Amino acid sequence: MNTLADLIYKDAESIAEATDLSSLQGKSVLITGITGLVGTYFAASLKQAEANGIAVKVIAVVHNAPDAYFKELLPKGSEIIAGDLTDPAFLQSLPSADIVIHAAGYGQPGKFLSDPVKTLALNTLATSMLAEKVKTGGKFLFVSTSEIYSGSKNVPYKETDIGTTGPEHPRACYIEGKRSGEAIADAYRAKGLDAKAARLSLAYGPGTKKGDQRVLNSFIEKALNGEIAMMDSGAAKRTYCYVTDAVEMMWKILLSGKEFVYNVGGESKTTIAELAAKIGGIAGAPVKAGASAQALGGAPEDVWLDLSKAKKEFSKTDFVGLDAGLARTIEWQRILYGKTK
Repeated sequence: MNTLADLIYKDAESIAEATDLSSLQGKSVLITGITGLVGTYFAASLKQAEANGIAVKVIAVVHNAPDAYFKELLPKGSEIIAGDLTDPAFLQSLPSADIVIHAAGYGQPGKFLSDPVKTLALNTLATSMLAEKVKTGGKFLFVSTSEIYSGSKNVPYKETDIGTTGPEHPRACYIEGKRSGEAIADAYRAKGLDAKAARLSLAYGPGTKKGDQRVLNSFIEKALNGEIAMMDSGAAKRTYCYVTDAVEMMWKILLSGKEFVYNVGGESKTTIAELAAKIGGIAGAPVKAGASAQALGGAPEDVWLDLSKAKKEFSKTDFVGLDAGLARTIEWQRILYGKTK
């Protein structure tokens, strides 16, 4: 197996160990955004399930041709379909499936802000038409975001909280798109579809691509090139979630969750400045703080989710620590960029 694929495959073993995927035996699973961070781990965990005797047909919906290593993470008999999820004709052409996981939608602000109309369509038009693709008795998961809570001061955010931003907020296309996507999924739930929404927050780990613009990945790339130069003072607070914890929780929400919406996040609380220092320490690179004390581009001051509902319902107690998760993520990027230690 390719070195990159092998790293993710072994990492995903913990998901298969912690999650009962036996109900997927003989089922078809359609996943959008499958070459993204969480999508890759959904695929890898199904590859792990295959090794445990659980046969699943994966329908991988991609926008661009996947990297060679990714194909090694798909179970045998999987199908790759390439197209534009904002094109109604393409959406209509997709096959039906027992399980549909809608994980497409850029998690990188630079990307979701580059084409606000497409960002909205990915979360509204695509959500509605994908819900129609679920076979009778099937299940649907909409991967939402913690940015739903933007503007709220009630950290840690509970699922009952709401944000205060409006349609003119700099990130409105993403925030309102995800909010609308949740409403669409809930409307289908009211019609009898077993639909769930997972408000994902700050997942990180191996599986990203070169040039990923998210802060954590950008810091690692900078560290591997010699120095982390921050764009502001790094006062903003974040709580990160290693990708195996995130995907484990989302499988449980999809397959056995009792309610409609759940927070999905981690317990690794840090400031951006502390994160930079930690990455610099692991990678052996100096850190240079930015001059501005203000966070950039309408980014929230604090992102921290209340995980009580998911932790209680799914008996989730163990989370991958930030040091261990960063070490694996830095190792991934070293291989990705061809940087030797």
